[in-house]
Amino acid sequence: MCYLRVLAVHPNHAESLHELGVVVYQMGRRDRGVELIRQATRRDGRNPRYLLNLGNALKNQGELDDAIAAFRKAIVIKPDLAEAHFNLGSALSDQGRLHETIAAYRNLIAIDPTLAEAHANLGNALNALGRLDEAIAVFRKAIIIKPSLTEAHFNLGNALYDHGRLDEAIAAYREAIAINPELAPAHCNLGNALKDQGRIEEAIAACRRAVAIRPDYAAAHYNLGNALKDHGKLDEAVAAYREAIAVKPDFGAAYANLGNVLNEQGRLDEAIAAYRRAIAIKPDAMVHSNLLLCLNYDDKSTSAGIFAEHREWNDRYGRQLSPPTAYANELAPERRLRIGYISPDFREHSVAYFMEPLLKGHDRQAVEVFCYADVTRPDMVTARLRGLVDHWLGIVGLSDDEMVERIRADGIDILVDLAGHTARNRLPLFARKPAPVQATWLGYPNTTGLEAIDYRLVDAVTDPAGEADAWASESLVRLESGFLCYGGLDRAPEPTVPPCLETGAVTFGSFNNPIKASAATLNAWGRLLSQAPKARLLLKGRTFGDVVARRLFLARLAERGVALDRVELVPWLPESAAHLALYDRIDIALDPFPYNGVTTTCEALWMGVPVVTLKGDRHAGRVGASLLTQIGLMDLIANSVEDYIEIAVTLAEDTGRLRDLRRSLRPRLAESPLCDRHAFARKIEVAYRAMWRRWCEAPHNR
Repeated sequence: MCYLRVLAVHPNHAESLHELGVVVYQMGRRDRGVELIRQATRRDGRNPRYLLNLGNALKNQGELDDAIAAFRKAIVIKPDLAEAHFNLGSALSDQGRLHETIAAYRNLIAIDPTLAEAHANLGNALNALGRLDEAIAVFRKAIIIKPSLTEAHFNLGNALYDHGRLDEAIAAYREAIAINPELAPAHCNLGNALKDQGRIEEAIAACRRAVAIRPDYAAAHYNLGNALKDHGKLDEAVAAYREAIAVKPDFGAAYANLGNVLNEQGRLDEAIAAYRRAIAIKPDAMVHSNLLLCLNYDDKSTSAGIFAEHREWNDRYGRQLSPPTAYANELAPERRLRIGYISPDFREHSVAYFMEPLLKGHDRQAVEVFCYADVTRPDMVTARLRGLVDHWLGIVGLSDDEMVERIRADGIDILVDLAGHTARNRLPLFARKPAPVQATWLGYPNTTGLEAIDYRLVDAVTDPAGEADAWASESLVRLESGFLCYGGLDRAPEPTVPPCLETGAVTFGSFNNPIKASAATLNAWGRLLSQAPKARLLLKGRTFGDVVARRLFLARLAERGVALDRVELVPWLPESAAHLALYDRIDIALDPFPYNGVTTTCEALWMGVPVVTLKGDRHAGRVGASLLTQIGLMDLIANSVEDYIEIAVTLAEDTGRLRDLRRSLRPRLAESPLCDRHAFARKIEVAYRAMWRRWCEAPHNR
């Protein structure tokens, strides 16, 4: 090594110090190598090559601030040193300084526009900032320059996925896999995109391929769990999430989705523990929302405890978001109002069943309606709803910042949340208060906890004045004659005769989500069946397609003395006709508690099946009472578990009344306030008008 001979004579020879430092560093003596290169730069601080290699070594050591300083000095000396710009961008990206990262790569591209990797890395930074359209364009440029650049195809897929453009994302992932069949992340993310398209078996296959390539790839196990969950294979999903956690013990998202599956299986205590573990690892607004939703199912939870948890959500994720200080909305109390509705459920979903009558009934002279649809899989219902409103915007992939700008540009006066703490909610957006007045309604049976949401639409039965107000962060607006409007089922078959007239024994039933069958509910059902020894129980739910969930549910009934030959569990039925036909097999529907049914109650009544409900101590447990009050069947509302059982037994013994109800319930429902969309829309509009007048008259607007 000639530089050693030089250093023996000239210990301060910069070039030799530099070369020796590089060699020593490469031999694994990193600290000594860095020190030698530093000595070289001190001897000759104008040599960009020394500074570049110093920066590279420091970057590899994790000393990013010093590395960035070295790269910047090299660039000052030699502005066209492409490698310095590239590595500067990489170091800045590692520090999360994305705007500076973008500047570094743009400077590099100006020097060498043909460097595909620079375009690809620029795209990554843009994507991380949510500037998806720019990122997609940059990735496509990188691919034009270098079609074999696997990472560009892969990251293009990621940007397209984030934008909600699933077909294009899938194509990009497949291009990456064609170039490199062993690229596990491409298989993994392909599986995720396929899952979102509902192509579940393909998604499972893609994720299994990723796991086969890299058994220690936690994200692949996680995405496999997600696909298995959507396929209804809950126990396999639990195993996949546990594998992900075994590989990566601090994998908060895996704990969160494990919580979701345990929740679906009715294992609430385990689900709550999994959610809390996920939040402890990494506080996350959506995971915390899942915890809140789960608490609504738990019959051990109290109103005070649930309210405190909701306020904690606001403290953690809401208060730090700064709302606008002023709005440009015209302060005219009686003008036409601009109403914005935000939901991920403008599709075949329970929310749509109650939203459609309102959209049909709205007076367009009084309100101008905007729908912001965060719908990943639009369907025929989506198309139908879109045709009912003045303005429709798909918002999948739009950030909260972009949404704030759009809502303010649209001049929304009253922004209405339809999701609460359910899946894909946009409550962090509401926390920014993009509209001067904000309300929540329909999609969630409790307070949001947000200071930024002003009102919640309820009624006097679900939320009695005084007692309910203490457990709401919003001002409760009680709509007369009920807070819901049901559109009915136009294509539903006519109700048949009660099946007990043919079988000689009454069949009780519930088609609610099995999660709602709390311990208290199962206790009541067990006692009911003991007092009606000939009766049967027919239950339907998606989770009954999972062997383990089914076994757990039957075990719970058996623990309560229920003979399992009296029980039939029916899994999810994909065809609406088959689902509705199942009502022909039950005589009396049993409402679960403390979380009542809503859509299932309305469906049962529409099919001529009476519903027995227990009036609980909170909104979720009083919706059944609200619905039955609207159609004048208050005698089917129990005030205690004993009443609930007695009402059900008495009704089961009255076959004449069952026959009469079977024939009369549908017209009774259709003619009730529950199905009067025009009257319902008027009272909603009256409520909106009162909210707006109050805003216009507020002292801060004078």
